[in-house]
Amino acid sequence: MHTAVNDPVLRHGMRENRAQFLHQLFQVLLVGMTLGMMRTVVPALAESEFGVPKGSFLLLMAFVVAFGFVKGAMNFVAGRLSERHGRRKVLIWGWLTAVPVPVIVYFAPSWSWVVAATVLLGINQGLTWSMTQTSKLDLTRPDQRGLTIGLNEFAGYFGVAAAGVITGYLSTELDPRVGLLIFGAVVIAGAIVTTLAWVHESLPWAHAEARAHAAGTTTGPTPRYPRDFPDAPSTWQVFALMSWRDRRMAAFSQAGLVEKFVDALVWVFYPVYLYQQGLSLPDIGWVVGIYGFVWGGSQFVTGRLSDLIGRRIPIVLGMWICGGGVALTLLDTGVFWWSLSAAVTGFGMALLYPNLSAAVADIAHPGWRGSAIGIYRFWRDLGYGIGALVLGVASQLSGDLTTGFWVTAIAMGVSGLWVLLAAEETHPGINPATD
Repeated sequence: MHTAVNDPVLRHGMRENRAQFLHQLFQVLLVGMTLGMMRTVVPALAESEFGVPKGSFLLLMAFVVAFGFVKGAMNFVAGRLSERHGRRKVLIWGWLTAVPVPVIVYFAPSWSWVVAATVLLGINQGLTWSMTQTSKLDLTRPDQRGLTIGLNEFAGYFGVAAAGVITGYLSTELDPRVGLLIFGAVVIAGAIVTTLAWVHESLPWAHAEARAHAAGTTTGPTPRYPRDFPDAPSTWQVFALMSWRDRRMAAFSQAGLVEKFVDALVWVFYPVYLYQQGLSLPDIGWVVGIYGFVWGGSQFVTGRLSDLIGRRIPIVLGMWICGGGVALTLLDTGVFWWSLSAAVTGFGMALLYPNLSAAVADIAHPGWRGSAIGIYRFWRDLGYGIGALVLGVASQLSGDLTTGFWVTAIAMGVSGLWVLLAAEETHPGINPATD
């Protein structure tokens, strides 16, 4: 067994920290549900319920643009805040910002109110999802990172998918706004109560790991940390490293950004496209939900797989399979076909998504890992905003919703090639440092 510390109190590992690990998994499930309540009903009813004119693709994408830029910025901030104030406190702040979201949507007289609610949702997601992931990485061992992030993303995107299905049915049985209000209030209140009652601070585990590295008391293969880089860098130094100085980190950051084109597409264009094809809200919830369920469930396997065979190949294959699934959507019609293409897209996401984060964690020093993950997540979730703008402009210029699908598929293919050519294997057990 590889262990990062010799301190008997602060032992690393899933089993050693089982209770806290499970509490954090439950938190990210609720984080996903909070996001999911905005992903089926709201875009599908944008025209009839919130007054978005038909064919206004840029206006339709406005709330995802707002979400992406805000969440990206909050990821950047969250990593640094968590190293100064602790992971638990940042998680609580994130949940408090979500409280007004379902209320605003309930009273929204226009689409601009939905955009405002999504700004708060972006703050919530940037703070809470970052902290659940970072806390689990604090608690677990290096040889468990792929599985750790796989489980984290499984729980989160299972929550996204489940919320899409549940809110689809609630909006059919009740008024859509009432259904979203009830669902959101229950989820957010439950999250605040359980965080205050059961979640503990995990920052001491990260500090213990950093001390062990400094003392040379760690065991197992040595990661390929960036050369000639300080153990306590400034925010700007980490940002430059992640964005362009280290070509591995830059490749992973751009891949994270581009893969969010897919999620922006699924969030807005999928429900609108399927609604235009005559599907009911529950059926749309299930088709989009299959994407989320396959993405989430497959990460049980794909996260652990990368612990065994490495990160790079699953990432590249995932980018290409995911892009292929997007293209498949347009090649036939019917619930079965759209469900199949959604499943292919979700499986591609399962291959790439946890392993991009694991690759970053592999070669980020524990002293600045929180900042590195925050900056990677900044670039990744900025992809929501950039992707929404690109897809909205492309579809607006062509006058055809399907243009966004083709742009996304091509972008995923090119991005995967970038990772293949510019990155190296980061798993320390497979490609350890030689010095």
